[in-house]
Amino acid sequence: MDDTPDLAFFAVLARKPSLAAAAPELGLSPPAVSRRLAGLEKRLGVRLLNRTTRRMSLTPEGERYLEEGGRILRDIEALERSLSESRQRPRGLLRINATFGFGRRHLAPAVSDFVALYPEIEVMLELTDKPLDLTAHAMDIGIRFGLPPDARVLARPLATNRRVLCAAPSYVQAHGNPAAPRDLASHRCIVIRENNAAYNNWHLSDGREQLTVKVRGPLSSNHGEVAVDWAVAGRGIVLRSLWDVAGLLRTGQLVPVLPAWTDPSADIHAIYPQRHHLSAKVRVFLDFMAERFAAYRNDSPQTGASW
Repeated sequence: MDDTPDLAFFAVLARKPSLAAAAPELGLSPPAVSRRLAGLEKRLGVRLLNRTTRRMSLTPEGERYLEEGGRILRDIEALERSLSESRQRPRGLLRINATFGFGRRHLAPAVSDFVALYPEIEVMLELTDKPLDLTAHAMDIGIRFGLPPDARVLARPLATNRRVLCAAPSYVQAHGNPAAPRDLASHRCIVIRENNAAYNNWHLSDGREQLTVKVRGPLSSNHGEVAVDWAVAGRGIVLRSLWDVAGLLRTGQLVPVLPAWTDPSADIHAIYPQRHHLSAKVRVFLDFMAERFAAYRNDSPQTGASW
C-alpha cells in the first residue's frame, strides 16, 4: 500500500505496538514500513515515533500530527461520503438553460412540478435568447431544438417537433396562398434571427425532397413570440415550431401554409455535458422530463398528443 496517504499510514502505525505489527494491515513488509516512516520523518523534518526493540511511543510532534491529521482524515471521509450520497440522492443546485419561449411556456411549469416532487433540489432556470455553452456557463442541462451541437454533450430525446408555415387568414385573403415553396420568395415573410445561422434561409422538406428557400420581408426579430404576434396580426408568413403555434392553428387565428412542407429538424432534446457519472439530480430531472413529454414523441404509444 505504497499509495496510502501519509496521514492514513501514520494513523495505522500509531494504533500498533510495533512496526512489525502494523506491516500486515498496511500490506507491506516490516523493512518497507520502516523505510516509509523514515521518509515521512525526513520530509517533515521531525521525529514522529520513538522506537525501541520492544515498543513505540509518539513524540510530541507525532501526537500533534496524529491528532490534527485524524481530523483532516475525518473531514476527507465526510466530504467523500457527501459526494457519494449526492450521486445516489437527488439534492443540491440544478442549473438549467433554455430559450425564452419554450422555457417560459412549457419548461417553467414542468420545473415547478419537479421541485414539488424533489424538495431537496434547487433549480436555477436561466432563459436566454441564444443557447448557452453548458461547460463555459457551468450549466447542468440545456433544452435544445434539433441535433446536439457537438460531441462534447450527450442528448436525451424529449419530444418530436417540427416547424410549420402559417399565416393569419387576413394575410392569405389579401396576398393569396403560395402554391409551392419557391413562391415564398415573393411573399412577405416574417423571419426569426436565431443563433448564428442565416436567418432568412428556410429549410423545408415534404418527406421526399429537401430544399432551402431564401425569404424576405419587412419584419424580423430575435424573439419567436414577437414573430408569431406579427403573423397573427396579418403581417406575413412565419415558420415556427408546432409547440408554439398549435393552439393558434386550432382556434383559426393562424392557418397552415404549404402544409405538406415543414422543417423537421426541430425535435426537442435535453443535453448535458459528457461525464463519467451522472449526479442523481440530473438523472431524475432527465427521467421526469422524458415522462412529462412522452406523449409528444414518435416512439410513444400516445403519439398524436397535441401541443
